[in-house]
Amino acid sequence: MRKSYWLAVLAYLLPTFPLGYFWHLVIFADRYHQLEMYREDVIIPLGLASMVIQALFFAWAFPRLFPSTRMTWQRGALAFGCIFGVMAWSFAVLPVAAKYRMSSVPDFIALETCFTAIQFAVVAPLLALACRLGEPKSAASTSA
Repeated sequence: MRKSYWLAVLAYLLPTFPLGYFWHLVIFADRYHQLEMYREDVIIPLGLASMVIQALFFAWAFPRLFPSTRMTWQRGALAFGCIFGVMAWSFAVLPVAAKYRMSSVPDFIALETCFTAIQFAVVAPLLALACRLGEPKSAASTSA
C-alpha cells in the first residue's frame, strides 16, 4: 500500500478518536447523560473499531473521488467534508434520533450535528493533505 493511504488513515483516526472521546465523554458528558440514552459502561473499543473502519474506507475513497489531478487539495477537502459529513450525519444522527429513547431529540440532534460538523471540518483538510503529501512529487506539484 502507498504511503499516502496510511497517512490518510492516520489523518482521519488521530483527530477523530480524541475529539469523539472528549466531546461525548468529557466536555458534554453531562448533557449526554441528561439525554438518558447512553449506557453506564460505554464500550470504547467498539467506538474505536468503528473509527478504524471509517478511516480505512475514507483513505481508500478520497484519492479515487477527489484526485489531485482534477482539483486542488482545498477543493477536494471541501467536497469531501460536505459530502461525507452529510452522509455521516445521516447515518449517525438521524436514525439514532428516530429509534432510541432520549429525553430531548432536538438537543441530541444539535449536539451531534455540531460534533459532526467539527469532526469533518478538522479531518477533511488533514485527509486531503495526507493524500497529497503521499503522492509522487510530480503529481503533487500539479495541484498546488
